[in-house]
Amino acid sequence: MSTAFDAIIIGTGQSGPSLAGRMSSEGMRVAVLERHLFGGTCVNVGCIPTKALVASARAAHMARRAADFGVRVEGPVGVDMARVKARKDRIAGESNSGVTQWLEGMDNVTVYRGHGRLEGPDTVRVGDDLLQAPRIVLNVGGRAQVPPIEGLAQVNYLTNSSMMDVDFLPQHLVIVGGSYIGLEFAQMYRRFGSHVTVIEMGERLIGREDPDVSETVREILAGEGVDIRLNANCISVRPDAGGVVVGVDCADGAPEVRGSHLLLATGRRPNTDDLGLDAAGVATDKRGYITVDDQLQTNVPGIWAMGDCNGQGAFTHTSYNDYEILAANLFDNDPRRVSDRITCYGLFIDPPLGRGGMTEAQARASGRNVLVGMRPMRRVGRARERSETDGFIKIMVDGDSREILGAAILGINGDEVVHLLLDAMYAGAPYTTIARAVHIHPTVAELIPTVLQDLKPLEG
Repeated sequence: MSTAFDAIIIGTGQSGPSLAGRMSSEGMRVAVLERHLFGGTCVNVGCIPTKALVASARAAHMARRAADFGVRVEGPVGVDMARVKARKDRIAGESNSGVTQWLEGMDNVTVYRGHGRLEGPDTVRVGDDLLQAPRIVLNVGGRAQVPPIEGLAQVNYLTNSSMMDVDFLPQHLVIVGGSYIGLEFAQMYRRFGSHVTVIEMGERLIGREDPDVSETVREILAGEGVDIRLNANCISVRPDAGGVVVGVDCADGAPEVRGSHLLLATGRRPNTDDLGLDAAGVATDKRGYITVDDQLQTNVPGIWAMGDCNGQGAFTHTSYNDYEILAANLFDNDPRRVSDRITCYGLFIDPPLGRGGMTEAQARASGRNVLVGMRPMRRVGRARERSETDGFIKIMVDGDSREILGAAILGINGDEVVHLLLDAMYAGAPYTTIARAVHIHPTVAELIPTVLQDLKPLEG
């Protein structure tokens, strides 16, 4: 015997609860399934807890720099990792509780705690319960990718999720993976006091970024004492009395790195392998991501996929935008599309990177008449006042259409300032709109018009 609903939502990551709330307000009977933690990755093991840890690490870093600002701090700066974790747990716990209470208090919404599997195009089983609905929304998120490293089965290792349980200071944290997650943990734990080594298979860090961004990030981290090993093409691991030994085949440096703890930060994979997609005929790509069209519909009518599992963006903000797109199409007669959104994201090391639109490499490949404006952060008043002058501002525009193509703002407040460029891009405004604007002094944003007033053709 099955229970009938108007819609079933599997997963409570960023987009799921919001869609449930909208469906509830439309008078629909909704079943919401969650097998583990309400709120998904961002709330429990991603954005919120990691940025809480970043904030603690920055506090320790600034305390050590107190003398640079004429402030006297007596004695060495210490870090109490148990209290750092407790603060992080409190902040993440409040968010988790908020999402849980919100869902459980919604009218017309029934919450099921358990793993949902499709048994047909309109049927889902969760435990002993069989649910049916003409609309099913898959919002199952993703998890850490564990690569096939030789010897990995014989050692203990951490992922971004299990790092949330660490309440001690690793003596030497070895991180395999030199991209966004790995680099945030690298700087964080170096500031807490660990010796940190980052091992990256590529020739540079964060390979999807432009070389100048990658190199500046490397300089920032190396300047704080993070060891970085690039071109590590043959990575292997084995246990050691003191922890773990990681073998690397690099052009420079020792052939082995000995550490106390190992963190794998080598990408993400979707939670679609135990979802019963075959039973419903839902298609995936070769990496396991659910294939969707421009309005998040799968190949099966009545089934949609939102969030990290659809391969259309691995960020909280893209997941929430998925909800907005689906709700607009279902209820508002507003045909919003995934292709309407502009790529944007941040790298939350300190100082952060704010990215929007095209990279320089993408702009070059577009065949447009590309102009670029650059300014080092050492020439930004706010950065000098704060003694945080690492990084630069880079903005690219189309010299013919005056369209803003993309920006990388690596530096103090870069993750916030990039949004004024994104807003102009969404508005379709020419770059001259910002170039002629008057911004408040002293801020980082006040330099954006200056950069746009000094555009030059891309070299090379």
